[in-house]
Amino acid sequence: MSMGAYDDDEHERRERKNSEVDLSEDDGRSTYHGSVDYDGEESTEELLDQFKQINSD
Repeated sequence: MSMGAYDDDEHERRERKNSEVDLSEDDGRSTYHGSVDYDGEESTEELLDQFKQINSD
C-alpha cells in the first residue's frame, strides 16, 4: 500500500475504537438540590450598563 492510500479496514477499526466509550465510576453525573437567591435591586438594563462599563476598562 502506498503512502496516503485509503485503508478501509483501518478506517473501520478506528471508528469502532472511537465509538466505544469507557466510563469509569467517577464519570457519573451529580445531582444537586437547592435554590438560588438573588438580592439585587438593579434592573437588567442597569446590570448590562455596568457589564459594558467593566468590559470597556
